[in-house]
Amino acid sequence: MQYVEHPYFPSPNLLNVEIMINIPNLIFAVIMGGLMSLSITLATTLVRVGAAHDFFWVWLEVWSIAYPVAIICILIYRPFVSKATTVLVNKLKR
Repeated sequence: MQYVEHPYFPSPNLLNVEIMINIPNLIFAVIMGGLMSLSITLATTLVRVGAAHDFFWVWLEVWSIAYPVAIICILIYRPFVSKATTVLVNKLKR
């Protein structure tokens, strides 16, 4: 079975380290993943638990799971989102 390149989706070869994981992409994923997971887990934990006496520890437990998941998701989704953004911006320019 031969893969036909699709203009909107990245190559199915997820082991292509050059495309998927390079230093700038990794730094971006670590910073963005940290900020987004921190913000989202802080807000959702506050809504679910309230200002409980152990709020910090509950939030820290949730965030310690969300942070690595966010980094991995950013590394996986970034090529697709970049291409989709380019396509949408080009369509809006018409």
